[in-house]
Amino acid sequence: MPKFILRNGRLNQTAYSLFLFIRDVAEGDLIGWIDRQLQDGNHPVGLDGLARMRENLIEPLREVYGVSDKVLTMALSSILLGAPKRMSLWIEVGGSMIAIDTLVHNFLHRTGILRRFEAEHGYGAACYGPGGCAEIIQAVADRIDARQFNPAFPQPLPRFVQHAIWRYCNQNGLDVCNGNRIDDSKRCANSDCRMRPMCDRVALRRTSKNTPAQIT
Repeated sequence: MPKFILRNGRLNQTAYSLFLFIRDVAEGDLIGWIDRQLQDGNHPVGLDGLARMRENLIEPLREVYGVSDKVLTMALSSILLGAPKRMSLWIEVGGSMIAIDTLVHNFLHRTGILRRFEAEHGYGAACYGPGGCAEIIQAVADRIDARQFNPAFPQPLPRFVQHAIWRYCNQNGLDVCNGNRIDDSKRCANSDCRMRPMCDRVALRRTSKNTPAQIT
């Protein structure tokens, strides 16, 4: 392989790894491979079909160097949701994918939602585990008819709920619930927040005399 003058070669390793995955595992046809993985995961048809199809895509792609479940979920969701209407399975699976970043996790912590569900945990793999952030967002999405916002949306649409939370927090979105706006060592003091009447305003950073600050 050619040598590159780089400050950090990890992105190049990821690019080569993805190329080799497409060549050797997907046999040069990534679209065809995705379609086969979805079809295989959809049999037998059942309530856990979406979970099987998601895992059929994500589990093999974990072998690509340097990619996390969050990155895979975000990338695959965009690809699947951009499929033509005739590829309904792609759209359904793409809409069911939930990407948890620190903004979404911290929102669920600050509002007290994690505490109410007895699901407090640090950001990371636990966000996708039993009772974690992704499962909570899925439960919320099951109760929201996304078609009221766009008739073309599938129902339920967990990705839509997750993205709405992310936009509420992101600096380039509504820029409300994030570390730039809130002193993480104290309860949120934003009296104009739309979430305030139902928010527990839990401090993100916990400190004591004997333990250093910890951020979840």
